[in-house]
Amino acid sequence: MSIATLHYIHDPLCGWCYAAQPLVSAVAETLGNRVALALHGGGLFDEPRTLDPQLAEHIAHSDERIASLSGQPFGKPYLEGLLAEQDTVLFSLPPIAAILAAQALDAAQGYPMLVAIQNAHYQRGLRVVEPSVLTELAEQIGLDGGAFEASFARLHGTETLEHIEASRRLLGSLGGQGFPTLALEVGGRLQLLPHHHDYGRPQAFVNRIAALLPAVH
Repeated sequence: MSIATLHYIHDPLCGWCYAAQPLVSAVAETLGNRVALALHGGGLFDEPRTLDPQLAEHIAHSDERIASLSGQPFGKPYLEGLLAEQDTVLFSLPPIAAILAAQALDAAQGYPMLVAIQNAHYQRGLRVVEPSVLTELAEQIGLDGGAFEASFARLHGTETLEHIEASRRLLGSLGGQGFPTLALEVGGRLQLLPHHHDYGRPQAFVNRIAALLPAVH
């Protein structure tokens, strides 16, 4: 039975959220019976943004740092394909809608959908802004493709925009510094979780959270 909630304010196209993936996954795997995970998509690219050389160079430098700190892999199809193609579009709303659509079908599938999107983007260089790609990813995590498409069509619009607005309000109320922001809620009280020093050290992050949980009697 969950006694706490890990609030994760993220964006599927945020490289530093990809760096945090092993931390969040370790909490889900190790403390999942005690800590619920609440996902809050923040909309880093809230309008479609076509990749230009300046932005691509900025992202590439960030990715190098992310890889060195976190050990997260960046695949050749991403580095030499997606990131090198100037018709690549970055747009956070479709992947966030896909996560909401997955959650609507099965509450436990929201985080696996986020991980699938991140890995497809950063490792396989797939265009995760395209609904057809998102449907394929949903099927890969075990969801019915048709049911996912219907859920996505229903949620991709006002509900996704409202979700992003709520996520940004939460970020502001916590005093978070962008994506990712992590906060632990215990007994109705929220506290920010420092995590940057734990990149590449998921067990340290798990231990940090475990120390904040009420004792099991």
